Amino acid sequence: MRKNLLAYIALAAICIIWGTTYLALRVAVMHLPPFLFVGIRQIIAGSILITILLLTKKVKVPRIKYLYHQAIAGFFLITFGNGLVAWAEIHIPSGIAAVICSMVPVIVILINLMGNKEERPNVPIIVGTALGFLGIAMIFGEDLGELSKPGYLLGVLLIFIAVVSWAAGSVWIKKRNQETNLFLNAGLQMFFGGLWSFVISFSIEDLSNVHWSAEGIYSLIYLTLIGSLVAYSCYSYALRKLPMTIVSLYAYINPIVAVILGWVILNEKLNPTMGIAILMTVAGIYIVNRGYQLRDVWKAQFTR
Repeated sequence: MRKNLLAYIALAAICIIWGTTYLALRVAVMHLPPFLFVGIRQIIAGSILITILLLTKKVKVPRIKYLYHQAIAGFFLITFGNGLVAWAEIHIPSGIAAVICSMVPVIVILINLMGNKEERPNVPIIVGTALGFLGIAMIFGEDLGELSKPGYLLGVLLIFIAVVSWAAGSVWIKKRNQETNLFLNAGLQMFFGGLWSFVISFSIEDLSNVHWSAEGIYSLIYLTLIGSLVAYSCYSYALRKLPMTIVSLYAYINPIVAVILGWVILNEKLNPTMGIAILMTVAGIYIVNRGYQLRDVWKAQFTR
């Protein structure tokens, strides 16, 4: 624990900061096109980080293959993982988006298991996955009428796609970032993710009537400097120093922070049933992670 103290501090920062970003993102997309907003936010954050690294001579100009890896990671983590969440929050509350995104650890573990045919999920993994999805089903059960609305249903589907994209991108880049500068990784992923977001924005969004409001500008500043520059750098650092299953624990805290903020500030729905459902979802994620850890322990014991 003491050896990786900074990594755990970085993880704690992620838990709180990314919980607040759902609220800020919800405010932002009420004023600006989502992929345009994500593109501006991530390119600025990535450019700042890359410039600082180059000017301080902390890194050298990277090779083409390295840039290619970061561009692919940026697409899955930022463009789809972040951009689709932004687009979805036009239609669904920030708290609901955060709870669905909390399933990232489950998807990460399932992807790892599918990538290794010799591994099979144990009982805790199966039970935890079922409990987590049951919790999400209970949340939607409170808003069955909303699911009949095309925009709401589309938003839910986009969040699930974003979750799978983020999880897949995390697993993919984890295997390719061992010998590279973790802050440069974060900067390049944000920069390329922002570029991909611009491509999508110019292709599908109506940019003829973009209006910059005070709320949109404040959200951009907060999400760029804190949500992207600080938190994403912390995520990359934690991902390098800690096991993926430990890093993904941030998903336990994010939805709780997001739901409470959405309820207090945006008057989003929160009742006892939804509270129980959120706790069930978080408990399910914990059980899945615990089952994954136990599986590794048992495997190590039987292979001695």
